[in-house]
This record gives sequence, C-alpha cells and structure tokens, in this order.
Amino acid sequence: TVVSTKSTGAKKKFEEDKATYEGLCKVMKDILDNKVEKECVSQRLVTSPCCIVTSQYGWTAYMERIMKAQALSDNSSLGYMAAKKHLELNPDHCIIQDLKKKADANKNDNSVKDLVMLLFETSLL
Repeated sequence: TVVSTKSTGAKKKFEEDKATYEGLCKVMKDILDNKVEKECVSQRLVTSPCCIVTSQYGWTAYMERIMKAQALSDNSSLGYMAAKKHLELNPDHCIIQDLKKKADANKNDNSVKDLVMLLFETSLL
C-alpha cells in the first residue's frame, strides 16, 4: 500500500494538537460538567471555533426537540434517548488558541469560564 506524506503529516499534526489541547479539554470538561459527554480536537472544522456533534446512537437534535414538544410525551424516555453531545474544538482557530493560553495561565479565571460557556451556547445554535 502507498501512504501519502500529506495524510501522514496530517495525522502527525492531529496527534500533536490532541496532546497540546488535552489540558484545555479537561478544563472545559470541568466547566461544562454534564452538559457534554466529551470534548475533543476536531480535524474537520475550518472556520468555526467549535461545534456540537451528537453521538451515533440516540435521537438527533431535531427528534429531541419534536419529542419534547409532544403534548402527552413521557418525560422518562427523554433521559435515555437524548443524544450525548460531543464538543469538537478547532485547534487552528484563534479563539481556541487564546482560550488555551488563558486556561494555561489560570484555569480558575472567570473569563475562561465565561468564554467556555459562550462557546458552548453559541455552538448549540
């Protein structure tokens, strides 16, 4: 098999980004607590700082909204069928890079918490 250097270079950069942003992901996990299941570095984001992705199993966000709007819906089924959300970060975006610098300097800073919540809430849109 032939392996192109471009894909090998991309894999190497992705692994480096993953290691570099591991600390930021842990800080974001502490701040967001149970709102998302997992924070990770993304390879597919180009212009956005982050995005919310639903897991493979469970309802889509649209189906979740439909089921919540049902008049006679059973709220017990919403808990286990609700999709687990994953927050994917763009390591090449300037907002994420600045957030990492701030989090490395002081992870308990209120501006870090505010920025993480702002990113999370805007990515839900």
